[in-house]
Amino acid sequence: MNETTSLGTNAAPKVLASADIQKVLSCLPHRYPILMVDRVEQIDGDLSCVGIKNVTANEPHFLGHFPGNPVMPGVLIIEGMAQTAGVVCVLGKSQEKPSLVYFMTIDEAKFRRPVVPGDVLEYHMTRLNRRRNMWWYRGEAKVRGELVAEAKVGAMIVENS
Repeated sequence: MNETTSLGTNAAPKVLASADIQKVLSCLPHRYPILMVDRVEQIDGDLSCVGIKNVTANEPHFLGHFPGNPVMPGVLIIEGMAQTAGVVCVLGKSQEKPSLVYFMTIDEAKFRRPVVPGDVLEYHMTRLNRRRNMWWYRGEAKVRGELVAEAKVGAMIVENS
């Protein structure tokens, strides 16, 4: 499914792609309970995208983090950023066989407010750099437009043999 947006009055319309859960699963090795992205929207090649995670009360980390006051662990928010970036890296390779994506780096991580069940978490990812089979992204996690976390993440693709 594609979405078209306008970049301005003089600019040509730009087609931005999206990836539903089936496409996400085909790009990543992650599965429940560690899969932290439900779909990826507004994909502009490997330059930028927005990952979506519907945060639900029945996720296993809420049993212990924290009983009576469920808060999504910050490390899982960062993992969701990395998985979102991983999807666009794999889609950008445009090869028939799937690749493995490894999380390499986390830099400048900051957490602004808790994410709780019922929130729709958006991972806004923007590519900073690419070298051979490695990518670096700046991520901003938002809920209802409010910044809840941010970080720079790096990923590496290793081809399956």
